[in-house]
Amino acid sequence: MKTVYIKPENCIGCKHCEVVCAVEHSETKNLYSAISEEPLPISKIHVMPTFGIMAYPGKCMHCDPTPCIQVCPSGAISRDKETDTILINEEKCIGCGMCAIVCPFSAILFNPSWRVSVDRDVAHKCDNCFERITNDLIPACVEACKTGALDYGDINEIIREEGRAVGKTAAQLAAAIPVEEKIPELLKVWRDLALSMSQVGEKK
Repeated sequence: MKTVYIKPENCIGCKHCEVVCAVEHSETKNLYSAISEEPLPISKIHVMPTFGIMAYPGKCMHCDPTPCIQVCPSGAISRDKETDTILINEEKCIGCGMCAIVCPFSAILFNPSWRVSVDRDVAHKCDNCFERITNDLIPACVEACKTGALDYGDINEIIREEGRAVGKTAAQLAAAIPVEEKIPELLKVWRDLALSMSQVGEKK
């Protein structure tokens, strides 16, 4: 199963993923024209503060079994069998909110959509950039993330790769071998900046 894998330790809260997500799901798919659209396009991924300078990019996890599908009274939510992606038919959505109530990740919000002929709020959430992945492209948020907080691929392969990296680091520590911290340069700059800002006004 391919999905977007989140590495919260790399997220700097820049919200670049939110911007490109909103543009990708806009009517024009162009940043300069999207900001003038009515209704204004909304991101389907939401970067939330956690603690300190840390942030978490929250999104639909495309669960299985899927509570939102089970409770939707209008049949607006379905699973694409080829990509294993949970999709919402906005025309069928009646805005009852049942899906949002049962979602364990609070990933479903309600907003107007250019895809709906009637001016009303409908459910929307991450669809893994369905149009992109069916054309062999990676999701827009993954392509835009510069710190490696978002990855896309087979979930088991990504987890195995993460496990190998952790195992290698643990082995180096156990052998008392100096470990080079391999994090993106942009992330280092952000952390240094956040640290210096937090120390402003402190007495030495």
